[in-house]
Amino acid sequence: MLNKKSDLPRGSKKLIRAWTFYDWANSVYSLVISSAIFPIYYSTHVFSDINSILIFNIDINKDTLISLLSGLCFLIIAFLSPMLSGIADYIGNKKIFMKFFVYMGSFSCMSLYWFELENIEISLLLYFFSLLGFWGSLVYYNSYLNDITFPKQANSVSAKGYTMGYIGSVILLLINLIMIYFFEDLGFDSDKSAMKLSFALTGLWWLGFSQYSFYYLPKGNNQINFPKNIIWNGFKELKGVYKIIRSSKRFTRFLLAFFIFSFSLQTVLYIASYFGVNEIQWSSPSEQTSGLIISILLIQIVAIGGAYSFTKLAQRFGNILILTIAIFLWGAVCVYAYFIYSPDQFYLIAGLVGLLMGGTQTVARATFSLFIPQTSDTTSFFSFYDVTEKIGIFFGLLFYAFAAQITGTVRFSVIIFMFFFFLGAILLTRVPKIDRNKLA
Repeated sequence: MLNKKSDLPRGSKKLIRAWTFYDWANSVYSLVISSAIFPIYYSTHVFSDINSILIFNIDINKDTLISLLSGLCFLIIAFLSPMLSGIADYIGNKKIFMKFFVYMGSFSCMSLYWFELENIEISLLLYFFSLLGFWGSLVYYNSYLNDITFPKQANSVSAKGYTMGYIGSVILLLINLIMIYFFEDLGFDSDKSAMKLSFALTGLWWLGFSQYSFYYLPKGNNQINFPKNIIWNGFKELKGVYKIIRSSKRFTRFLLAFFIFSFSLQTVLYIASYFGVNEIQWSSPSEQTSGLIISILLIQIVAIGGAYSFTKLAQRFGNILILTIAIFLWGAVCVYAYFIYSPDQFYLIAGLVGLLMGGTQTVARATFSLFIPQTSDTTSFFSFYDVTEKIGIFFGLLFYAFAAQITGTVRFSVIIFMFFFFLGAILLTRVPKIDRNKLA
């Protein structure tokens, strides 16, 4: 059996397939839990009769509560991942850290089956750990991109990974939707019970399919040794990487632009379902539920085309130029979203978001990987990418939480992020272009 790093050379199809399969495994979480079924369950079942709850003697809006909790999670990841990434590079075994976050996140996700208002504190804690596991695993997953590909493969492999995620998550979502819409025929007492089971299935899917990736991805050291002063040496690894990043205009300018547009993108994706629930004029609750699901499916399906089309454009015209255009278009979409009220307009926005989401995420990850010099410290490099993203999301959710708490509406938030998208596009124009010969 092939289970050694030396058995699968860099650039091999089997190794690349194993890497992309983790996107297939984990993307169900971002779709079912972050975007589709859980937000609906949270708003219509957990908080069906109330809009706020008393936490520590503070009356908190339900949307503000979940936003602040998510923001806290991203902040913790931002502080943890650099230290853990430095340690992973120092001992030469990133897979053990990736497994830790996957197991923690997937089991916590399964436990969301018991998410109820009556035990809201424990429920929120389970949600917190599932989110921590999902995002915590991605820094190690992303860092494998340099280990398994040559520079000319980075764009296409990044696109393949996201595409696998979009397809896999749609398949599981459709299975969950069948359970929810035909709950009586399938023996459930309510659609609520079917929704709860979908959370357990999501965690099981994530855990099960990730095993294929774990089997083939390079582990590094055959034995897991934790030498003395491991934390100190981990920081030394990180410090060396930081010096390289700080001395490079390409790194520093890209990460600044990435900080701005990434938190805008991730927050807009996060609040999309809440925007659909609160700001779109649906004719009935059933139309609202089906409309949100249709729009989310539309986003995922169109994202496949977005990933491949933007990858082709990046190969031809350059990553930085295509990424800049994509971020500018995100700002334009926010302008349009502020003025929409009808379901048809919401579907159009969903299609545009899907197209840009697929293109932006794919090209951004590949672009950063192309900046990294030939080194074994890929996890430490990607930890800076990860930290930039997570701190950005924290601020994005903070902006959204304050806007929701003060104005009581999600609509105002999209105008805030419009300005940030335009700023991110402007900052990207200052990033030195990538030599296209590397991508030939």
